[in-house]
Formats: sequence, structure tokens, C-alpha cells
Amino acid sequence: MTVAAAAYPMDILPDWGAYETKLSYWVADAAGAGADLLVFPEYGAMELATLGGLRVAGDLEASLRAVSDRVPEADALHARLAAEHGVHILAASGPVFDPGLGPRPVNRARLFSPDGQAGHQDKQIMTRFEREDWGIASGGPLHIFDTALGRIGILICYDAEYPLFGRALKDSELLLVPSCTEARAGYSRVRIGAMARALENQCVAVMASTVGAAAWNEAVDFNCGMGGVFGPPDTGFPPNGILAEGRLDQPGWAYASVDLDRVGRVRRDGVVLNRTHWEEQSGRDGPPVEVRLKPD
Repeated sequence: MTVAAAAYPMDILPDWGAYETKLSYWVADAAGAGADLLVFPEYGAMELATLGGLRVAGDLEASLRAVSDRVPEADALHARLAAEHGVHILAASGPVFDPGLGPRPVNRARLFSPDGQAGHQDKQIMTRFEREDWGIASGGPLHIFDTALGRIGILICYDAEYPLFGRALKDSELLLVPSCTEARAGYSRVRIGAMARALENQCVAVMASTVGAAAWNEAVDFNCGMGGVFGPPDTGFPPNGILAEGRLDQPGWAYASVDLDRVGRVRRDGVVLNRTHWEEQSGRDGPPVEVRLKPD
């Protein structure tokens, strides 16, 4: 299959038609290049807040509700485009008020298949800004999506920095990592996390990023990153683990050809077997024995 990882800029949208035109172009562009799976970034849906005007978009609390109210329409558009182009789409995540989970919004990414089915994944651990300034709440549990393309797991941005989440998704063959990072350091943290999860689980990780300025909202005002597709640096994969990368802070798609048979082969007969040998940590991961090597 071909996977496409977005480096996606957020725009001020004068009306719904502008959003529909933009998203339709991005999907058609990737599908026209032969992509089967399109991955959009974390919080890329924040541009929907501008449909309520810049005053609403610029208010942290008001912007949450403005985006959440538009998500059903955005989902209908993604579902239509997935069916029209015969592709799977991970929509850009955004805040969603889910009464079943509490009074505060969660950060939710939605996955659409071309046959009309859909599922969602909520972010598990909030960054300091999300929890201290914005009031985003942890969402529902981790999922593995059994699709026609393979078994897919999703770790939203900061979640990719936690190996136990990756281990919980060890049966996924594709790990999608939508991200939103304001600086090179943040982008690097998530990229390193995505590559580490690909190494540990011997799978393919697909990272998408927001890029460019969005001064109309404090939460997404600066954005640094690029699309990337990573695998374990082992049998059947590049020696540096990088299947594809875009250009830093340049909007567009990064494409990679992915053969899941290679995932199966490296898990069975790689030079190393990280995924299989993971359990050997148990019993050896307790408090270390302290050895004093300094003078009294």
C-alpha cells in the first residue's frame, strides 16, 4: 500500500465551502498519487473555529465549542471523500465534547474507511498546555482498528512518547501518530517517540504534523514539523528506519510504500526480536541494586 503523511497548514476559513474545497483538494491530491491511507495531524481541525469569526477562534474556551460543534459536518465530509476516492482517512484531531466522558472536551481523531465505516481514538495523556491552560481531558481507551489495510493503532502526539501505550498496541501493524508541535524540540520529541514505538513493536509508524502560523489561536499559534513514515531499522527496512520524510515546515504530503508482509517477516526473523523479547524485562525491571563508586 501507499501511505501519505501530511504536513498541514491551518487557514482562516471564510465559510464552510472554503473548508470543503481545501480538504477535497488535499484528499484528491494524495489519492491521485496512489495513496491508500491518508494521515492528517493533531489539532488540524482547529481551523474550523475560524468559521465562527476571529473573536471566537481567538478565545481558548470558545474555540473548543466552536470546533466540537463542527466536527459532525467535518466527519460527514471525510466519510464522503473516503468513499469517493476509495481511501482510508485519519481526520485531523480536534476537541470534542462527549457527554459520556465528562464535562470537558477530549482530543479526538477519527478514522474513516472507504466503505462508510468509522471509528475514533482519544488522546490519553495531556501536555501541560492542554491540562493547565486549555482544560482538555483524557478520553476513552486505546483501540486497535481491524481494517482492509491491516491492523491500525493510533497514538496522538504526546501519547507516542509513552512505551506502555505502544506495547498495548503491539498487535497493530500500522501505528498512526498525528501531532501538533510548536517548536523543533517538540517535533523531535514526538518523532523520536514514533520511531521508538516502531522499533519496539517492529511495525510502521506514520507521523503527520501541523505546520505554519495560526496566530488567531494561542493553542496552535506556531507549528513546526513534517510528515514521516518510520519502520524498525532491521531486515526489509531502511538502515535508518526512515521510509519517507517531507521537508521541515513545508506543507504537503510525504509518501511511502508499505508492505505489511515485511512487518510479519521482521517480527518472525529480524536480526533482533524486540517485540518478542519484550516480556524478558519482567522481573528485571525492579529497583536497581545501588553500587557506591565514590569516596566516603
